[in-house]
Amino acid sequence: MEISRFTIRVYGLLLNEKQEVLLVHEKMPDLHFTKFPGGGLEFGEGTHDCLIREFKEETGVDIFIDKHLYTTDFFQPSAFLKSDQLMAIYYSVKQVNTSEKICLDEKQITIGSKTEYLHFYWRSINNFDVSELTFPIDKIVAGKFLNDINL
Repeated sequence: MEISRFTIRVYGLLLNEKQEVLLVHEKMPDLHFTKFPGGGLEFGEGTHDCLIREFKEETGVDIFIDKHLYTTDFFQPSAFLKSDQLMAIYYSVKQVNTSEKICLDEKQITIGSKTEYLHFYWRSINNFDVSELTFPIDKIVAGKFLNDINL
């Protein structure tokens, strides 16, 4: 299979005061998956701008980037288009205003002609199992994140 292009995605790991990390379960017509919040880099924006925009669009809260956690360092085909090579960048993030609550009800979003359903939820880091995540890079990042927290 010939790789046609790169897809760059940016994700954030948000930890609350209860030591819970924010996850999102997304449903599309032909695919269901659980991941960290974030999404695709748009032409003309940087990775920080992308993640801040994605969090605002999906959760309604403003975040700031705390620190870089991980960038994909191996070949990974995209789960959506096998002809695309995925590059994923992960940051730890913090809420600008912690009194703002993230809506945990399922919500519908439409991007272009594609409709997705998002359900955000908090998972305690004390009973977080990386197998809950769908994508291989997320599992790597979750393992590193949990190891760093437990040091």
